[in-house]
Amino acid sequence: MAGKPARPGDNGPPRPIIVKKVTVVAAGHHGGAWKVAYADFVTAMMAFFLLLWLLGASTEAQRKGLADYFTPTLVKMTEKGGGTGGLLGGSSLTDADKYPHRAGQTGTRSLTIPRDASGGPKEGAAMMARMRARMEAKLEADERLGKLLRQVRMVETTEGIRIDLVDDADFAMFTLGTTMLTAEAEALIDALAASVMPETGALTIRGHTDALPWRSGMGGNNWALSTGRAEATRQALLRNGITEARFKRIEGVADRELLIAGDPHDPRNRRISILIGH
Repeated sequence: MAGKPARPGDNGPPRPIIVKKVTVVAAGHHGGAWKVAYADFVTAMMAFFLLLWLLGASTEAQRKGLADYFTPTLVKMTEKGGGTGGLLGGSSLTDADKYPHRAGQTGTRSLTIPRDASGGPKEGAAMMARMRARMEAKLEADERLGKLLRQVRMVETTEGIRIDLVDDADFAMFTLGTTMLTAEAEALIDALAASVMPETGALTIRGHTDALPWRSGMGGNNWALSTGRAEATRQALLRNGITEARFKRIEGVADRELLIAGDPHDPRNRRISILIGH
């Protein structure tokens, strides 16, 4: 600001000019920045406590599923695998992949199969049809034995064709509590041998019992009985022309693999299973 004009007769030096700088604070001592930081903090705390609540309210299976959803497992598994890194990554459709699989298997992008497996559903069904036809021809040739066909069940499994020779209320493979084959069972095994002989698969024989307890003092048990009946069946097959080299294993499982799980005492739980491998 300008100084006062000199008065007449005043020959002294001019008065100094003083400039005053005034700073105006808009909102309080620190301004409004702290409000933004506080709001961010409260939002983060709300999200944190919401996460804690969700973890407490969810089950272990739900948490695992959520974790799996956010885990890039597929990307890691297929990274640098067959056909990745661009359009096939310079690989052809028939190149072996690098996907994880069970030991002892060979993998491609199109199919993964056990290394030692052979055949398939069509071949297994064809083998089962051939064996069924041979057994029916053998048993139906004798009117007395034709009824035994109802005791035979054939099932295709991943290991081969399983043939079950099943007891019921009117038929028993063995004399009660022994490993002695009945006359009808001998005829049934004769037909079974004729059915199995042209095939090449190895044979596994498994004996099953029901859960009826042994009388005290008998000195036996269902484990020994089921194993003994499997061996008796093997011996009968040997007598009917099956070679020793065809047998892979015999087993006795007592009443641990019931056919009628709802009734452990049902006679149909007593059976002999013969597995013909592919």
